[in-house]
Amino acid sequence: MGADNARGATSPVALTLALCFAVALLEGLDLQSVGVAARGMAKEFGLSVAQMGIAFSAGTFGLLPGAMIGGRLADSIGRKRVLMLSAAIFGLLSIATAFVSDFWMLVIVRVLTGIGLGGAMPNLIALSSEAVAPRSRGTAVSIMYCGIPLGGGIAATIGMLAVSDADWRHIFYVGGVGPLLLLPLLAWFLPESRAFAAATSQGQNATPAPMTSVLFSEGRGMSTVQLWLSYFCTLIVLYFLLNWLPSLMGSRGLARGEIGWVQILFNVGSAVGVLCLGYLMDRARMSLVIGGMYLGMIASLIGLAAAQGFSVLAAAAFFAGMFIIGGQSVLYALAAAYYPTAMRGTGVGAAVAVGRIGSVVGPLAAGMLLAVGSSAAVVIGASIPVTIVAALAALTLIRRPRAAD
Repeated sequence: MGADNARGATSPVALTLALCFAVALLEGLDLQSVGVAARGMAKEFGLSVAQMGIAFSAGTFGLLPGAMIGGRLADSIGRKRVLMLSAAIFGLLSIATAFVSDFWMLVIVRVLTGIGLGGAMPNLIALSSEAVAPRSRGTAVSIMYCGIPLGGGIAATIGMLAVSDADWRHIFYVGGVGPLLLLPLLAWFLPESRAFAAATSQGQNATPAPMTSVLFSEGRGMSTVQLWLSYFCTLIVLYFLLNWLPSLMGSRGLARGEIGWVQILFNVGSAVGVLCLGYLMDRARMSLVIGGMYLGMIASLIGLAAAQGFSVLAAAAFFAGMFIIGGQSVLYALAAAYYPTAMRGTGVGAAVAVGRIGSVVGPLAAGMLLAVGSSAAVVIGASIPVTIVAALAALTLIRRPRAAD
């Protein structure tokens, strides 16, 4: 009775977006936790630059199977159940990260953590987009996704408050306990997607369509390929910055506090970009939003590569976050628009999974470039051609027909 009254007092849309935002906040914290803890880990375990690249990519590697499995399960057992399972997995494994004792244990634990993180995202996208009318999907997904950069800002703040590099474990305690505390709220208050419930009642989800049919039949093949390419290339750039930005700023001579502020401004800019681009996506011409978004990415990357001094680097980081993470939220909303309800979890999950390959490639490629002596400017500049490819894929995608529901 009390639960029903509590649900009735708040609209299902508000509850869904608020709880999905909370999960995204904790996911964003975990995604940037290794970057924040990198210096302490490297000192304690004696890790080389190349090994740190592997450690960064380990968590993102787990995101790939997690997204595929999480998206597929979402179309058969429901978005809410899979989201709760994913949150439990990445919460427990985040805590386990604080107890690792060597490099390979770190890699294994981060891969497993990534599986939980990967399973959460397709369900966050599906729940957010299905809670509102199709005309408001961009705004709804952007509100949810705003939690990712704000969680990253919390991670950067925890890193700044650490007394020394030896305190690197604290961020994983916070990142692990949070999802576990959130689980009862998800169980009690999060409504299942009404669109999914309606599809289930009509028998559409009794036996999910084969994955190849979901992705490539009924004219969706080209849309799927274009979506995958834009995800893959954009996430190369995004995860390269998420993982290596603190180290690259350190190589420019910034102190610990200054690095923390650069990270915070990167995440504040991300939140601004997510909300603004999501709002524009539902109200402005799509080609202008996508084109402006990628032009902003390229300009901010040039700024990061060429900037010298704390003030200019901080400004460049703000705009990089605004356009790169803001742009990723636009792509997430686009994915939901190209697959009908009965197969949306599978379609979005596959796109997220392919993008996660890029999230593995980005940190690894940056680590290899740095290991052979490339400067921070060269490493950042190398991501600009990748951004151009992502832009071309996204701009051709939006010309294709979308799903009816």
